[in-house]
Amino acid sequence: MGRKNHNAFIKKLKAEKKKKKKAEKRQEKEERKNEETSGELKDMIAYIDDDGNLSETPPDDSDIPKNIQKDLEDNETQDNDEKQ
Repeated sequence: MGRKNHNAFIKKLKAEKKKKKKAEKRQEKEERKNEETSGELKDMIAYIDDDGNLSETPPDDSDIPKNIQKDLEDNETQDNDEKQ
């Protein structure tokens, strides 16, 4: 007889734990939703340095080979022409 009550107690504990976890997840979701973000592209960009590590600062232009630097400049001028 005591075993039946124990099973009901365990079931109730599991249900309470599940309900608590669900409420915590809902609260975390609301916090992320209300968190202020700029949403601008420049804030989302990450650069890779020579060692393969992520960095927030762009690499120096002096380190870029001249042929690649020319291509980058051409792409920038094309983008500016399209915007106008």
